Amino acid sequence: MPDVNREWHLKSRPVGVPTPENFALVEADVPTPGPGQVLVRNEYVSVDPYMRGRMSAAKSYVDPFELDKVMQGGAVGEVVASNAEGIAVGDHVLHFFGWREYAAVDAENAVKVDPDAAPLSTYLGVLGMTGLTAYAGLLRTASFKEGDSVFVSGAAGAVGSQVGQIARLKGASRVVGSAGSDEKVKLLTEEYGFDAAFNYKNGPVSEQLRAAAPDGIDVYFDNVGGDHLEAAIGSLNRDGRIAICGAISVYNATEPAPGPKNLARLIQTRGRIEGFLVGDHYDLQQQFVQEVGHWVRSGELKYRETVVEGIENNLEAFLGVLRGDNTGKMIVKL
Repeated sequence: MPDVNREWHLKSRPVGVPTPENFALVEADVPTPGPGQVLVRNEYVSVDPYMRGRMSAAKSYVDPFELDKVMQGGAVGEVVASNAEGIAVGDHVLHFFGWREYAAVDAENAVKVDPDAAPLSTYLGVLGMTGLTAYAGLLRTASFKEGDSVFVSGAAGAVGSQVGQIARLKGASRVVGSAGSDEKVKLLTEEYGFDAAFNYKNGPVSEQLRAAAPDGIDVYFDNVGGDHLEAAIGSLNRDGRIAICGAISVYNATEPAPGPKNLARLIQTRGRIEGFLVGDHYDLQQQFVQEVGHWVRSGELKYRETVVEGIENNLEAFLGVLRGDNTGKMIVKL
């Protein structure tokens, strides 16, 4: 085992788009696990858009990253030392201490995963937090039911691509997605089975959505906010539901984004908008892994990963997520 543990620290709080100057790759000692802890050699770490919010000091649903301290994020790896009952050396665990090569983790914060049941990286994406986000947001928050017409923004991303496929597998009448390139649009219709998709850069979202879903939509799964949310309200059918998962279009904004101008339309449609956090829905975890794991193994639910190699490229992978460079889940392989 090496003596040195490389880890990423937040050096200053970004204003607008983060820059490399806000971060530092630091060498530290490999930690020694204390009582009830395991030492994990991280094999894959996750970078996700929500991490941008934790880089600011603003009050939010999760504490901000501390300056000059190692950052956090989803990771999966092999246990190389254990002071905990129930977790042995050689086991693989999912935990929340990414952005580093080695992590000492309290056993209660480590979830054992089976590398034989599915590739390890999937526990950070399709069978991990992003997958559960899609599952809970669509089925519980948006109260999806068979026959619904569904619109998903950010549809080629890790969450969006899964939302669309789950809707299709559960009997949606129509699934429409938006993405930021013609290549991603092609992926949505040809590989993920969306009925229609459009490139939001090719024209007003409201017009493209009306063309893609001429009979309106019953459910909108929002990963983007902004003009997409306004367009969805404009196309919402009677008793339509909107689940707010994220607003990546405004994550780097330095001025407040204008709200949708057509909120009053919710009155005539009796529509509802509800935000949600995946952390409130971990009671669905077992059901989710069972149902979605079956679809993944059977090939009915397809997923993509964009894999970047090396801890030294962790930051560039994260900045790539904010730019939309990834197709599917962005993963860093250490």
